[in-house]
Amino acid sequence: MALTGRAALLAALGSLPVGIWEPSWTGILAVNAPLALACACDFALAAPVRRLGLTRSGDTSVRLGDTADVTLTITNPTRRPLRARLRDAWPPSSWQPGTETTASRHRLTVPPGERRRVTTRLRPTRRGDRQADRITIRSYGPLGLFARQGTHKAPWTVRVLPPFTSRKHLPSKLARLRELDGRTSVFTRGEGTEFDSLREYVPGDDTRSIDWRATARQTAVAVRTWRPERDRHILLVLDTGRTSAGRVGDAPRLDASMDAALLLAALASRAGDRVDLLAYDRRVRALVQGRTAGDVLPSLVNAMATLEPELVETDARGLTATALRMSPRRSLIVLLTTLDAAPIEEGLLPVLAQLTQRHTVLLASVADPHIADMATARGNVDAVYEAAAAAHAQSERHRTAEQLRRHGVTVVDATPDDLAPALADAYLALKAAGRL
Repeated sequence: MALTGRAALLAALGSLPVGIWEPSWTGILAVNAPLALACACDFALAAPVRRLGLTRSGDTSVRLGDTADVTLTITNPTRRPLRARLRDAWPPSSWQPGTETTASRHRLTVPPGERRRVTTRLRPTRRGDRQADRITIRSYGPLGLFARQGTHKAPWTVRVLPPFTSRKHLPSKLARLRELDGRTSVFTRGEGTEFDSLREYVPGDDTRSIDWRATARQTAVAVRTWRPERDRHILLVLDTGRTSAGRVGDAPRLDASMDAALLLAALASRAGDRVDLLAYDRRVRALVQGRTAGDVLPSLVNAMATLEPELVETDARGLTATALRMSPRRSLIVLLTTLDAAPIEEGLLPVLAQLTQRHTVLLASVADPHIADMATARGNVDAVYEAAAAAHAQSERHRTAEQLRRHGVTVVDATPDDLAPALADAYLALKAAGRL
């Protein structure tokens, strides 16, 4: 087999004709001197690493599950060509498991006085800020025998945003909103709604909506149409305490709550309502206030990106006091928290009257679908015990939900996949009933 490149050179240098000789320093030097000289020349011809210029450009944000491209520009100001291997290091959660090695390593050649670009493609597995680490460059000589190595810093941050998977439900919810808003042939009437227009009576209309004065002025029976009031205030409250850290499926409960909050915010802003956000456990973790309809969703997504569950018990009194300060007028307060008995009975129920006295309160909680599967299990002793435990857990949640409903709270308890559309439906039902 023919030898090429570096292997051929080493073989040639290692097989110089020295004949049969006894080991001596002279003989050793005679053999190794050409190899040492070749290595020294190779090292000397390698482009220096410290003088290289590095700058970054590319994506600064990405939704969880999508890819972000960050471009690194390498400028070679020296007189020697750069033949290099480069490693662009990022935190481990910047890639899918097992893909870091191929995604972060690059080969490049940069002629003297020129520049080249390499692109690192990130696919983060967690929300939050991902900051670039050091860049390691190994510069080789033309023979590839020796190399210079050094590191550089080129700061860059990519913010990983919530995926907002529930946005697929937005078109159907907006269609229902248009019906409530009087933009289609379906009109609704409820306490606290605003007069919209008059139209001709059709069978099935509420007779209380007939306008007798308008009817007297024309030959057909006229009815009033109504639309839900606009410019209502909605406060989304994310509980970031220890209960939000519990994992349901592959993600913590907090992630499902955030997804539901985003769908509700998108829907409410289209309805002309004002939406604010409060994330709280024992102190304020995120706050979004006073945003316009077009800016509210990006602001919420950006504020939620860095939120993580805190392993502390939520201070219900502090949460209530903060929510009341943010909502001086009558509002819809949406609590995205747990339905576990202990946190509700010991924390929320003693202060709930302060909220329900002035505001409409809606509580949304993430249910574990595995509990429902366990409740139907049968076939052996272990399965029966699991079913009994699941039934007990479900009855506890139902009892807690009933306690909240007796205090005037609307409760939504659904699995992660169903929570967002269920919460949106609850909002539309309150709007249709004129309770906002």
